[in-house]
Amino acid sequence: MKKIAVNKRLLKSLLIMGAVVEARDAYTGGHLWRVSQFAKLLASKMGLDFNSIILITVGGYLHDLGKVGVPDEILRKPSSLSNEEYDVVKTHPVIGHELISEHPLSDLAQDPIRHHHEKIDGKGYPDGLDGDTISLHSRIISIADAFDAMTSSRPYRQGLTIEEALSRLNQERDSQFDGGLVNHFIEIGKNDELKHVVRHSDEKIPILNCPNCGPVIAVSRDVCDGDIAYCRVCTSEVKLHKSGDFFEVEGTGSFGNAEQIKPVADMGPIDAFIKQVPAELYI
Repeated sequence: MKKIAVNKRLLKSLLIMGAVVEARDAYTGGHLWRVSQFAKLLASKMGLDFNSIILITVGGYLHDLGKVGVPDEILRKPSSLSNEEYDVVKTHPVIGHELISEHPLSDLAQDPIRHHHEKIDGKGYPDGLDGDTISLHSRIISIADAFDAMTSSRPYRQGLTIEEALSRLNQERDSQFDGGLVNHFIEIGKNDELKHVVRHSDEKIPILNCPNCGPVIAVSRDVCDGDIAYCRVCTSEVKLHKSGDFFEVEGTGSFGNAEQIKPVADMGPIDAFIKQVPAELYI
């Protein structure tokens, strides 16, 4: 195995870059955190060691890095993509792989960045890999990524329930997804271990509903009662009201300016994860 000395400042900068790329798309707030957590749950269920779990979590945070090369008008399109637009989106694994290839920590995540859209039957992209030629880390992140996409709402469709999404994964076992991994993930769902991640952007922080756009407002873990937040879809300003362990939103009638709605990285989950990463990892 290859030993990698982990410079935490460099790793943090990578995670921040991934988070800012994600924040360009107002409809996918918290996606990277959720994928990393679903992947971590699956890796833990399989009994993988701590080193592997950390690497898989890093891959979850960075898998969509290549979306930096997808134009805003496609990334933020409020309706289904055309075939031509989808072809552009499908370039993001290669873009991400090329982007990170010369980075000192590239070995930590370059495989899942490139291969999280490969399919067990060989009909995925970009390289048409099949079966066990797809790394275990990429097969895990593929399930986590797809499950989050299924359970997240978009302007043109409502997100599936956990049960519906698990059924969809099961339908695609041994074609799109590794059947054995699907079994483990379904078991996690049956044990009620997914609810705290689905439609959340951090631990105990659910995605909040914009009165106009639905569940698209991702807030940080340090928000307080009375704070102001903004919908990055319609720019509406909302006031947060503490309700038990969560927040409700109230529209103020005002709108955010460019500074207030700019894409920023949510540092809470990034900082929490960096603290868990050891000084050395093995590939």
